[in-house]
Amino acid sequence: MLEVRALKKEFQALSGQPVVAVEDFSFRVEAGQFVSIVGPSGCGKSTLLQCIAGLSPPTAGRVLLHGRAVTGPPEGLILLFQEYNKSLMAWRTVFKNVRFVLENPANMKRSEIDAETQRFIELAGLKGFESHYPWELSGGMQQRVAIARALARRPEVLLMDEPFGSLDALTRMELEDTLLRLWESLHATILFVTHDIEEAVYLSDRVCVLSGRPSRLLEEIAVKLERPRNQLSTREDPGFIQTRHRIFKLISKELAVP
Repeated sequence: MLEVRALKKEFQALSGQPVVAVEDFSFRVEAGQFVSIVGPSGCGKSTLLQCIAGLSPPTAGRVLLHGRAVTGPPEGLILLFQEYNKSLMAWRTVFKNVRFVLENPANMKRSEIDAETQRFIELAGLKGFESHYPWELSGGMQQRVAIARALARRPEVLLMDEPFGSLDALTRMELEDTLLRLWESLHATILFVTHDIEEAVYLSDRVCVLSGRPSRLLEEIAVKLERPRNQLSTREDPGFIQTRHRIFKLISKELAVP
């Protein structure tokens, strides 16, 4: 479904010298997969997502969606930013925020739009909060609204840029499980950037481990853990621990001081 071929991205520094953020990066995401990207802080994970989303043109290489070159934001692909609270419309209730992406009278009746909106609200664990405004919700609840709205659009690929990075540990685990339920229910394809190694292993089918800047793909690691997953039993599984250690060693080498 999604393919990145030899992607390179560089910027001009104030000194006038080019700064390479991502170099010679290639990988594929098949339909229905949950793939995570991890790497050292500042290695270019967010830059990579912006190139894949068509928001920032690569300096070299290509991004392909269904074999077609991505030259701008493509239909069927949504990027969910880390600062989710800034993407919600403060003057709209939870119901109307989610409903916004479905408001296309040519394709659906009003009653059908309302029913579909309610379905995604309930899938995201927001039942009972339909009439609340974003500023009346906790950070975790706001993120649920952002996820429900993104998935209600039925994207072919959902890109997520450290969506749980600012949340406390318990809220984070709740949202990880909510996201997995939505992903499994909707058969979505998700590319998920995170700095949390355990989160990447818990959620994913595959984990792409990046080097330090300029960012390259060090290794793709298949996560061979049964689904559905459980916050206690999955994290205690020997396979989970081995995979976590393997990724940690790869990243630790990148952070090692000569």
